[in-house]
Amino acid sequence: MTHLWVRAESRENEERVGVLPEGVSALLAAGIDVTVEESASRVVPTGDYAAVGAEIAPEGSWVDAPKDAIIFGLKELPDNGLSLRHRHIMFGHAYKGQPAGQRLLARFKAGGGALYDLEYLENEDGRRVAAFGYWAGYAGAAVSLLAFAAQETASPCPPVSTWASSTDMRNDVQSALNGATPTALVIGALGRVGTGASDLCEDVGLTVTKWDMAETAHGGPFPEVLDHTLFFNCILARPGTPVFVPADTCDRPRQLRVIGDIACDPDSDFSPIKVYDHVTSWDTPVTRVCNAPPLEVMAIDNLPSLMPRESSEDFAAQLLPHLKALGDINKGVWGRAKTYFDTHIQKVTA
Repeated sequence: MTHLWVRAESRENEERVGVLPEGVSALLAAGIDVTVEESASRVVPTGDYAAVGAEIAPEGSWVDAPKDAIIFGLKELPDNGLSLRHRHIMFGHAYKGQPAGQRLLARFKAGGGALYDLEYLENEDGRRVAAFGYWAGYAGAAVSLLAFAAQETASPCPPVSTWASSTDMRNDVQSALNGATPTALVIGALGRVGTGASDLCEDVGLTVTKWDMAETAHGGPFPEVLDHTLFFNCILARPGTPVFVPADTCDRPRQLRVIGDIACDPDSDFSPIKVYDHVTSWDTPVTRVCNAPPLEVMAIDNLPSLMPRESSEDFAAQLLPHLKALGDINKGVWGRAKTYFDTHIQKVTA
């Protein structure tokens, strides 16, 4: 019997969940046992899961779950060195040379477990089957515009917290802009992330230049980035990704005031944004990298959590058909995700 164990998220400011109560009901009907951990922060109350028949377990008890349970969460585990003996479904951020990712893989190697990385759940054509991208783009554009609005009043970008809805988020951005209409360039505009960023900008009345593969195929340089007030990077860092914002940007003439690095891989060897090297946070949404004029980078790495209800509903609906197929975990999207893990775990020497 397949057993899915939905763990509580341990990361601060993380309220999302990858399966809703109605999804649990569908999994139970498909013959999959489901355990859901208690969580005080999850956007969906634990009682809603109990009401549809899920077993309820204490928060963090997945470490003692039966070895054959498949542990399902969204964001990363605490970086505490614990050997990992289970199969885990989550965003691992482990395959692009990130130091924390290498430590995570070493933990899997030590414990004999396996990672089924949600970022690498792909269909036969190599396209992701489930992603938070649209809401990452939408929220990333919103926070970046709040940073721009703060610059206009010579103020620091204020902390952010969850919005009840995208409508509330959009209204707050519109109010902060106070009629300003900066120009925006979105790279990766045809994808989920770029569509979300473009939609938010257009919803508040901005003109958006939309680039995708055709406009970036020449490999750079891309001086047009510096001619826009805002730049949104919406493509994943991979081998061969060109540099969009070079390290010497502060020394160049520019209109650029805010970079929304929504893809947010600052510690990857392949990051296309070379003016910063660390993520930002809800308390400090941007980091200033240039002065006179100011240039700030927004690089929050859990942007969809700013709208936890809508983003969870969207992602869970995309993922549910594949969770129902966990009984054949060696096939389809799960089998392909395991191949990624097998390839990268062989490179771990520690």
